[in-house]
Amino acid sequence: MAPKAPSPAPAPPYRRVTHDLAIFLLALGAGLPAVAVSMILIWGGDYTPKVQWTLSLVILGSWLGLSFSVRERVVTPLQTLSNLLAALREGDYSIRARGANIDEPLGQVMLEANVLGETLHDQRLGALEAANLLRTVMAEIEVAVFAFNEVEELKLVNRAGERLLAQPAERLLGRRATELDLAECLTGAGERTFQKTFPGMTGRWGMRRGSFREEGRPHTIVVLSDLSHALREEERQAWRRLIRVIGHELNNSLAPIKSMSGTLAHLLDRGSELEEWRDDMKRGLQVIGDRSEALSRFMSAYARLARLPPPTFQIVDVDALVRRVVALQTNYPVTIENGPAVRIRADADQLEQLLINLLRNAVDASQEKNGRIRVRWSLTDGLLKLLLEDEGPGLPQTANLFVPFFTTKAGGSGIGLVLGRQIAEAHGGTLDLENRDDSPGCRAKLTLPAGRQ
Repeated sequence: MAPKAPSPAPAPPYRRVTHDLAIFLLALGAGLPAVAVSMILIWGGDYTPKVQWTLSLVILGSWLGLSFSVRERVVTPLQTLSNLLAALREGDYSIRARGANIDEPLGQVMLEANVLGETLHDQRLGALEAANLLRTVMAEIEVAVFAFNEVEELKLVNRAGERLLAQPAERLLGRRATELDLAECLTGAGERTFQKTFPGMTGRWGMRRGSFREEGRPHTIVVLSDLSHALREEERQAWRRLIRVIGHELNNSLAPIKSMSGTLAHLLDRGSELEEWRDDMKRGLQVIGDRSEALSRFMSAYARLARLPPPTFQIVDVDALVRRVVALQTNYPVTIENGPAVRIRADADQLEQLLINLLRNAVDASQEKNGRIRVRWSLTDGLLKLLLEDEGPGLPQTANLFVPFFTTKAGGSGIGLVLGRQIAEAHGGTLDLENRDDSPGCRAKLTLPAGRQ
């Protein structure tokens, strides 16, 4: 077998002429013709050797010195700019280029580098302050914050989260959500409430979940807030309001009953003739009966609010429902504007009661000015919006409209709107009242989900 031929030696790498060397060679090349002519004239002329060598050394020295000077004039500012940019890259924004003159191109470059350093310094300072503020807020807020990476490993937790899990952050970071009993927070609806017992606390929790990216990798943030204290405070406030309203009504009824009872007892103690105090007895008993009846109506109204049954959903045609309710109103004209054909899942009886209350309020308001009443509806983004507009005097105030037993009508019970809002919310919708902006009067807006069929 023939011997294998040796592989050729690799070619030497090509060395590119550097920028400073190119500047130096260009400076030499620029002076070379003049130096060559000078040398010819000096050495070809009738000069003594001393003069020839002296002039030659002066010319060659000046040529080389000026060439090196040109190189340094170009290279030194570039090195300064390079050092400045390197400092900016390393995060040192205190270095500035000196001698920056805006009247020359190189000075403009230096000036822009200085401005860039100042801008980065200000931005870094602002970022540090914002980061410190965020860390302080994260540490002090009472809601627990957890951040997980794409493999559900915990990457961030605040102090509230440490208290909730009864462990320091050093022992929590890097652990999986399943180990921390937080896996259910990473699935399902992104916003919900639930009852759960954690190592550090038990209660009802409100959960919100979001996402963000760090270094291009997806992360999930989970925020848990304890709703127990808020719910208990709301419960206490509700009891206070309930006791205040009931106490007020009881006092209003019991005070005249007590007064009439004392008057009748006094008449009996006097031993007057029956004919003399018969009328007083009748009036006293009438007052007692009236106040007892009013108190009974008040308690019945409260019972209606407390015993509202959950809606029984069925398919309801909106057009037929509206026309059925309007047909019940025979003593005042009501205009129906035809809307889209919409069928929703709802409790027809409860919606009828809601619309009857709204229509009765509109009639009472419109009769004062003989105004018109209009009912219309539309379908937008899967929501049914039903509007009932009147041309009455409008609402003098809207803050207390949905406060139980608040009414502006003589003889009103003050529960119609409260009951209507409960019905709307039980259907997953809302009920709002506002003054019209296109004319005098009030607008009632009922919004219901129309996608459930």
